[in-house]
Amino acid sequence: MMKQTLSKLQKMKSLGQKITCITAYDASMAHWIAEAGIEVILVGDSLGMVVQGFNSTLPVSLDEMVYHTKMVQRGNNGAYCIADMPFMTDCNVDTALTSAARLMKEAGANMVKLEGGERALSIIGALSSLGIPVCSHLGLLPQSVEKKGYKVVGRDHVSAERLLKEAFAVEQAGADMLVLECVPATLAQSISEQLTIPVIGIGAGANTDGQVLVVTDVLGTTVGKLPKFSKNYLQACSGSVQQALVLYVEEVRGQNFPSSEHLVD
Repeated sequence: MMKQTLSKLQKMKSLGQKITCITAYDASMAHWIAEAGIEVILVGDSLGMVVQGFNSTLPVSLDEMVYHTKMVQRGNNGAYCIADMPFMTDCNVDTALTSAARLMKEAGANMVKLEGGERALSIIGALSSLGIPVCSHLGLLPQSVEKKGYKVVGRDHVSAERLLKEAFAVEQAGADMLVLECVPATLAQSISEQLTIPVIGIGAGANTDGQVLVVTDVLGTTVGKLPKFSKNYLQACSGSVQQALVLYVEEVRGQNFPSSEHLVD
């Protein structure tokens, strides 16, 4: 595929073209994801659960994120690569700058992703001012699971207004992209329409600028129950891994995924 850039992803939003994103943790999977035409690879700290076998993302270290991002970029052929900043590696500006520098310079990521709204504004601003592309993550925050749990965010008027304000704030602070996780579809659509940066949903309905899923969910290798907002594409196409990835791309672009059965609100 042709090399994806941030400006190309921004243009896709302006043209109303859906952006596809999926997680990867190694070179082989990154190769096949790029071959399927998926625009964005997320090296997620979800690797703590789906690769390392932990019950949350919290144990993942920066060294491990650098290691897996390096592997992904060796196999990646053109997809835009976002790397998660793991738990407590963005707790203040200085720590975040050091962490982001490693993910960009040492591991080769194109962008870093960090969780949180108001608490992260100064960090987003500092990263952005130094030319580091930033993806913000709002809604359900996996790194805050011990305090907030796994639940839909923005169901009531107060929390919906708070989330909308945070979305505007992270964009103003310098975020170049936003992931919304487990947010009511109508709220996610409203945020996507009002922000100028691409908004990628997971468990946030079909009317965001794009979709992201965990690769093990897409391929049906997740241990335990599949999240309601996800879909086993390998089972759906009864074919190969590559056919499953291509079907995911086709359904996101055709706005056939997510459907009503995948809504979490």
